[in-house]
Amino acid sequence: MSDRTIQIILTRQTLTVFNDGASVGEFSVSTSSYGPGEQFGSLCTPRGTHAVRVKVGANLPVGAVFEGRRFTGEIYNEDLVHRYPGRDWILTRILWLTGRERGRNRFGAMDTLRRFIYIHGTPDTEPMGVPMSHGCIRMRNSDVIRLFDMVEPGTVVELTP
Repeated sequence: MSDRTIQIILTRQTLTVFNDGASVGEFSVSTSSYGPGEQFGSLCTPRGTHAVRVKVGANLPVGAVFEGRRFTGEIYNEDLVHRYPGRDWILTRILWLTGRERGRNRFGAMDTLRRFIYIHGTPDTEPMGVPMSHGCIRMRNSDVIRLFDMVEPGTVVELTP
């Protein structure tokens, strides 16, 4: 099996997938509007070494709506936007991250997994390349499907400033 890794550079708002050290895909993302940070409740995007813990949403349609990592049965559309203004849309696929650095992003008040930090799809009307999330890493729906199909649970994810 190949050695796939993901690097997310917060200042560039990019996510790059590497296979045995060579870039095999680069995507524009949107991380937290509150900046980087690990503290529970901060709504910041955590830094450091992580891994994909769980993949959610295989074979669901583009725009599948998630709440609590469960498919609601809804497909994102304008009617939903009007019914639920201000909802933080988690769409299409979820890659749930877990921290790998004790005291930085794993365990205690800085645990990435317990903070429910994901790489996930968002409405395609949302801008990429601009920090606008509530802590997660947002991607275009077509991009998150491509990423989802490229990686497996256990894939290392480096979040760097």
